[in-house]
Amino acid sequence: MFKTRLSALLHPLFVAALPLLLATQLHAAETTWQQTLAEAKGQRVYFNAWGGSPEINAYLGWAGQEIQRQYGVTLVQVKVDDIAQSVSQLLASKQAGKTSGGPIDLLWVNGENFKALKEQGLLGDPFTDELPNMALVDTTLPVSEDFTVPVEGLEAPWGIGQLNLMVDGDQVDVPPTSAAALLAWTKAHPGRFTYPKPPQFHGSSFLKQILLELTPDPAPLYREATDADFLRITAPLWAWLDQLHPALWRKGRLFPTGAAETRQLLDDGELAMAISFNPGEAQSSVQNGTLPPTVQAIAMEKGALTNSHFLAIPFNASARAGAKVVVNFLLSPAAQARKSDPAFWGDPSVLRQEALPGQTRPALRFKGVAEPHPSWQTRLEAAWAERYGH
Repeated sequence: MFKTRLSALLHPLFVAALPLLLATQLHAAETTWQQTLAEAKGQRVYFNAWGGSPEINAYLGWAGQEIQRQYGVTLVQVKVDDIAQSVSQLLASKQAGKTSGGPIDLLWVNGENFKALKEQGLLGDPFTDELPNMALVDTTLPVSEDFTVPVEGLEAPWGIGQLNLMVDGDQVDVPPTSAAALLAWTKAHPGRFTYPKPPQFHGSSFLKQILLELTPDPAPLYREATDADFLRITAPLWAWLDQLHPALWRKGRLFPTGAAETRQLLDDGELAMAISFNPGEAQSSVQNGTLPPTVQAIAMEKGALTNSHFLAIPFNASARAGAKVVVNFLLSPAAQARKSDPAFWGDPSVLRQEALPGQTRPALRFKGVAEPHPSWQTRLEAAWAERYGH
């Protein structure tokens, strides 16, 4: 009885104090962010990012100008072919005991690279809760896990990727939307299709897309790959590729080194289709005049392989405060809207629709299928190299 009366007396006091408590927390967060902004001013942030797209490089050039103007932070894009190289660099730094003053302040990362960074302790403390613009992120998108690995604040979502074929409608009457249809079309039009050589990102992603297409029960793909599961589930993929390769560009004896090369082959008319992981790339390239106006994006009918790409801060970053400021800017409505505009990049936004200007496209253009566990990609790349890596 006494407890009940005491609870009844205290409840109004708790309710009355709640707004004050929340206001105090908000004030503390704002104070912390202001301290981050002050610390970041004058810092130079070295951002290791894939440098194979003129549109992305131009976008980051614009972002750098804005970040310098608004915050006094200098953004330097370090163009890399494969973020795995940066992971190896960080691992070597850690093994050498270099716990501060590292050469990399920010990484564009996802998938098996994030898994390696997390498992090897190559990332700094969780930081995304400190970013004001994280409150605008659409949490219904795949942003809390990265290829099934929990993110836990160690990286901030930046954009959404969906595997698609950029198809030249002048050369392809009926675009293929299944593995069977793609194989049939390629056999009927030898030399007009290919994919980048794994472990290049687009090549490995193509292998996973076809594996998902050919797997009736995909459940094992979303857990650590075992020897038995890998042998059983990938057997149809190797049989499919054995049929496909003789009909590919250069008869499958030579593979493009990356997506930029396949896109150039498409523009030159050597290929009728090229692989992209950006659902807005075809439209963006047409608008920019780098692909013919007859090119359009097509996804597999069962669903496009879909993932988020992220921004992470290494454990020994020299400009940690500056890196946080860069990430927060890249998550701003203005930066996300420009990124998703095909006139600039066409990469879908991770923000809620109501946080963006009215004409910004929804993030998911195609029906999506989730990325398998990273262990499948590692094994696929090794097995592909053993079979076809001549």
